[in-house]
Amino acid sequence: MNFERKLLIGMVHLKPLPGSYLYDGNLDGVIEHAVREAKKLERAGFDAIMVENFNDVPFPKTVDKTTVATFTVVARAIREETSLPLGINVLRNDGTAAYSIAYAVKAHFIRVNVLSGVAYTDQGIIEGIAHELAKLRRFLPSKIRVFADVHVKHAYHFGDFEDALRDTVERGLADAVIVSGRATGKPVDIEKLTVAKKISPVPVIVGSGTTYDSLPELWRYADGFIVGTWIKEEGKTKNDIDFERAKKLVELAEELRKSNL
Repeated sequence: MNFERKLLIGMVHLKPLPGSYLYDGNLDGVIEHAVREAKKLERAGFDAIMVENFNDVPFPKTVDKTTVATFTVVARAIREETSLPLGINVLRNDGTAAYSIAYAVKAHFIRVNVLSGVAYTDQGIIEGIAHELAKLRRFLPSKIRVFADVHVKHAYHFGDFEDALRDTVERGLADAVIVSGRATGKPVDIEKLTVAKKISPVPVIVGSGTTYDSLPELWRYADGFIVGTWIKEEGKTKNDIDFERAKKLVELAEELRKSNL
């Protein structure tokens, strides 16, 4: 997976998995829903898919074996039913689980919320896992790329943004960095995005808040866009993907590519 052109990465928010408090006992339903959502993204023309255990609230810092096992089953089903590059994000910050799942299903990238530094979150204090992940990547070498958040959403950060970005890349060994708004669906801080694009030696991805209206402006400052909320029915995060909204966003991206913005 490369960034020779700007990428649209669509989110598949999984229904609660076994092991989470809201799981309804129907694993087949979880799998069928995930595959259906992924196929919408593929038909709409997205460049890649990222799968996330978004509904496994309240999130632990690291997940249990049941979650890893069932997440792998779901991701494998998506991999078999679609042809797009696949990414894995295991909330809240289980990058080693994400990499293990990605390795097992031959996914292409993972997202890590806190690769370097410290974040103050509703799960408590989350510390970076760069060392543990680097060790696993050495033990299980692959072409899986690590996309890492800088000052991740749903968290408070007291360090300097520029220093955090440099640490994430130079010391955390991220292959791309993600800049988001304060929370899911919230617009990204353009100032931070501009700084990231200016100083980052790796691709910069917008991690939240991309909409049909904001994409033309964001297009100038980023190499990729992770989109979840806006492509949902009525633009609400908890709803299913609206194929027409997803297709509309892809068509806009194609227009922007042709304009060479």
